[in-house]
Amino acid sequence: MQPQADPFIAPLCTESIEILYRDESILLINKPSGLLSLSGKHPANKDSVHFRLVQEFADARLLHRLDLGTSGIMLVALNKNVNSLLSKQFQAQSVSKTYTALLQGHITPDSGNISAPIAKGEFPLQKICTATGKAAHSKYELLRHEFIAPSQTPISRVLYTPITGRTHQLRIHSRELGHPILGCDLYANDTAFHLTRRLMLHATTLAFNHPLTGERINARCPCPF
Repeated sequence: MQPQADPFIAPLCTESIEILYRDESILLINKPSGLLSLSGKHPANKDSVHFRLVQEFADARLLHRLDLGTSGIMLVALNKNVNSLLSKQFQAQSVSKTYTALLQGHITPDSGNISAPIAKGEFPLQKICTATGKAAHSKYELLRHEFIAPSQTPISRVLYTPITGRTHQLRIHSRELGHPILGCDLYANDTAFHLTRRLMLHATTLAFNHPLTGERINARCPCPF
């Protein structure tokens, strides 16, 4: 775990939120890495996805969150009723998501399942705990083995499908595989953390039923790395 400032102050994020889709009831956005999903208690952590969106969409409501360092697709409800309808889909696990990640080392086999229960650890950490942890299940598929220049350090590009949605799930499950996500400040070793300037985790796809039409929406946000 990398040293954590106390109190934590998120660095300034100068990147804009990209709106991928918009209608009268929902937004699909691309969150930049380095932006909080929700404003923190500390006044210096006011800037966030929610804070920015409500300047234009007064009743915008986040249905889920992405970690500060994670980029990618998020679904936003534009009113209370739509928020309720979509929340039921999340609760019923009928919303599916995939994430692209870069992991340290060349992972084998080419696909697999990770089942390791997650519990709260010493803040801000989560921990694997069979006694008190909640069930956590992730699937991964190797996209390709790569190397980072100039050192030619081996890395793996994988597509994750989280079956459950625990806090830090993909980050801690990657560590359990022995292949932490590059740039991870909480669960990577020093080598993996310093290989990149950001957390190499991107929410790539999101599938759900439109709250008004019932149409199945399969949204995609291309990976920037």
